[in-house]
Amino acid sequence: MNWIDHYNYWIVIFLMMLGFYAIIASDNLVKKIIGLNIFQTSVFVLFISMGKVPGGVAPILRDDPTVLYSNPLPHVLILTAIVVGVATTALALALVVRIHEAYGSIEEDEIHEQDQLAG
Repeated sequence: MNWIDHYNYWIVIFLMMLGFYAIIASDNLVKKIIGLNIFQTSVFVLFISMGKVPGGVAPILRDDPTVLYSNPLPHVLILTAIVVGVATTALALALVVRIHEAYGSIEEDEIHEQDQLAG
């Protein structure tokens, strides 16, 4: 068992760090939302990877009691998480539109600067 056997976990780590970097390094609010979505996608891949059993089949009743089944619960939960993620992204983008209307910018440092001048 070497590191190549678990390539999906390396992909998860890469996507997670890429999303985390995008959230931290950028002052643009839209880029932060994109980074959050990349981070969220890495969590989806992680849960789906853990739910698959090597050699397992779909949990459909069969006459053979020795059949190894894969757990369908992580896949179902991820479908729900995708819907919640899309709704959260839509709300975040709507807030960015309102922030742009109020401040004329979506750069975080410019928004803070305007708040300091107004306050």
